[in-house]
Amino acid sequence: MRYVTLIGEREYVIEIVDEKHIIVDGMPYQVDFDAISDQPVFSLLVDGNSYESYVYPSEEGWQVLLHGTLYQAVVEDERERRLRAALGSRVADREEFHLRAPMPGLVVSIPVNEGEQVEKGDVLLILESMKMQNELKSPRPGTVSRVRVKTGDSVELRQTLLSVV
Repeated sequence: MRYVTLIGEREYVIEIVDEKHIIVDGMPYQVDFDAISDQPVFSLLVDGNSYESYVYPSEEGWQVLLHGTLYQAVVEDERERRLRAALGSRVADREEFHLRAPMPGLVVSIPVNEGEQVEKGDVLLILESMKMQNELKSPRPGTVSRVRVKTGDSVELRQTLLSVV
């Protein structure tokens, strides 16, 4: 099965060969991807290199936290992509984006205020979880429309933290 994955502005074509092999943009990789207990934590081995990631479903697709960076990923199989192209639909950059907690944690800092303009990649909030501070960044330019938490708040998985329009 082939999938098209959009991360940021970059598109990747991923083909699943079997349960241990994939091809990404024509390059073969040996992989092992396993859930760690009942948490949204995954162990990923790619050609012998080990990674730990947090993967959560979101309204737009998936949120993947890897090495302290939060990535927004949209994954479509080839059939979905053809249907969407035929319908001419596309997620508008003007739609409201809700930043959700990718894991339970403590709000350490909110370097933005309501009404503030932000650019793609600007840090919106710093969340501490499992003794690591994670910078949650804006996936697109916009205006912070509502901050729903404050520094020192404990937050739950997928809790809405703030919104950008």
